Amino acid sequence: MEVWQKFICFIFILLCCSAVTEAAEYMKYKDPKVPIKARVEDLLRRMTLEEKIGQMSQIERLNATSNVLKNYFIGSVLSGGGSVPSPLATAETWVKAINKMQKAAVSTRLGIPIIYGIDAVHGHNNVYKATIFPHNVGLGATRDPNLVKRIGQATALEARATGIPYVFAPCVAVCRDPRWGRCYESYSEDTTIVKQMTEIIPGLQGDVPKDARKGVPYVAGGRNVAACAKHYVGDGGTHNGINENNTIIDFRGLLKIHMPPYYDAIVKGVSSIMVSYSSWNGVKMHANRFLVTHFLKNKLRFRGFVISDWQGIDRITSPPGSNYTYSIQASINAGVDMIMIPYNYPEFANDLTSLVKNKDIPISRINDAVRRILRVKFTMGLFEKPYADPSLAGQIGAQEHRKLAREAVRKSLVLLKNGKLSFKPVLPLPKKSSKILVAGTHADDLGYQCGGWTISWQGQSGNNITAGTTILNAIKSTVDPTTKIVFSKRPRAVDVKSGKYDYAIVVVGEPPYAETAGDNTNLTIPAPGPSIIRNVCKNVKCVVILISGRPLVVQPYIAMIDAFVAAWLPGTEGQGVADVLYGDYGFIGKLARTWFKSVDQLPMNIGDKNYDPLFPFGFGLTTKPRK
Repeated sequence: MEVWQKFICFIFILLCCSAVTEAAEYMKYKDPKVPIKARVEDLLRRMTLEEKIGQMSQIERLNATSNVLKNYFIGSVLSGGGSVPSPLATAETWVKAINKMQKAAVSTRLGIPIIYGIDAVHGHNNVYKATIFPHNVGLGATRDPNLVKRIGQATALEARATGIPYVFAPCVAVCRDPRWGRCYESYSEDTTIVKQMTEIIPGLQGDVPKDARKGVPYVAGGRNVAACAKHYVGDGGTHNGINENNTIIDFRGLLKIHMPPYYDAIVKGVSSIMVSYSSWNGVKMHANRFLVTHFLKNKLRFRGFVISDWQGIDRITSPPGSNYTYSIQASINAGVDMIMIPYNYPEFANDLTSLVKNKDIPISRINDAVRRILRVKFTMGLFEKPYADPSLAGQIGAQEHRKLAREAVRKSLVLLKNGKLSFKPVLPLPKKSSKILVAGTHADDLGYQCGGWTISWQGQSGNNITAGTTILNAIKSTVDPTTKIVFSKRPRAVDVKSGKYDYAIVVVGEPPYAETAGDNTNLTIPAPGPSIIRNVCKNVKCVVILISGRPLVVQPYIAMIDAFVAAWLPGTEGQGVADVLYGDYGFIGKLARTWFKSVDQLPMNIGDKNYDPLFPFGFGLTTKPRK
């Protein structure tokens, strides 16, 4: 072979080797054997500004067409409250819809998968036939972190069954005023209890390895989901309990009351933290650089991503959205990484691009945001397994999950009165009686029993919204077959008096609500609850079960009631109520909230100087199971 031919062969071999090397380097971020930090940096350096902005964008499912996902390089999609692929959608329907979105995302130049998020705040609550657990206000009364961890595990499985790997839970608000419409999303007025209940995070995500670095997000695998602690910070302390309002407290008070649950969440490897709509001493949390960047990211060394609330950056201005460019600049410079847009993504992308090019937002801030988002995606294994696992479809409403929810209901019930005379308890009730009355608007209504954030955002009335057991049906399946049960939603006093009942069970309470719609300045039992209580309890021995997201004014009726049970918002498994009423299990729940006498006393929390409640924090009578 001639010398020049050898030289050409040598050059050809070198070029081939170089091409192979470059190809191998190009795939570096897709190699699961490479450390996550290196994968993140490798991918980050390949991304254009347009692709980075896409990763910071979370859009509503309704907008998430294949073209939008590909053209805007969207990083995340969510279902808002009640946003579903179709009415009564099955797990398979959800999976098909989300896999289609994911296919579009991974077909882009760099193949970065989306992370799909949903509010799963008491089970996978948007999904038909999913297990609905008691809301947090009830779980706080259990004082049982292990129970809450198991609920997290079940919720993760049901979310994954629909192809969803990310949930906007838990809410770690410390609700200091029950007039707040989100108080039922809070475990307690007491910081210590809320801290304990962050054990739901390792339930959702898996237990952090012992050698893990503090603050680094962790998700164990395909049977777990990324969690989101919310709403940072002070959302439960707003003035007069007004939703999205101003929390007026000094920094020391903020650190003592509202911040501690976030310490625990970060130690437990929480993947994301959602910023609150509310303000701290007049500064909107979505624009609070001191608390988001300096404290959360730098001081607490949180390494997951910070996400806005739904149109949260819009509300930096008044009226909301009146200066969207400023809202983008203020929120991202404050340290928010992913923006729950959820609709006007073209404007968001255009404005953010201009802000970066004009150096109003430094590229280092964009890189920090994207680095955090990618870190979570790599940690979750989304690059290796972007699609849903169809073998999990049977987890929706699984019997073991319903059994767990029933246990949670039993443990969350708080017995506040048991007999007009202490030596003559009414509960547990006898299973065998001649004739009993079950009355009230909430006795046979699954929607009322579950409350807000159930199938739809605000919740709704009715027994066909999902699968479950009403309290009435639970009673029917518990009592002796010879016991005659009469059900009347709104009985007249004369009929109760002449009915010759052995006893009556009255179930009344609040209708479902969520967020601002639940703000309430009077906190009375809604009509016709009071008249039902009077009509029944003045004429027959009665047990009143209150279905509510918070304590309500009951002092005018408590003397005429024989036994009084706070059942909170128990969810789909009403059998848990009957389990305890009839003595198969004992009452063990303790108030995690102060039960006030009058709204004039509010806010009133354990430890206050003028503490004069109807039932104090920690109160709860107990009963023993019948042998």
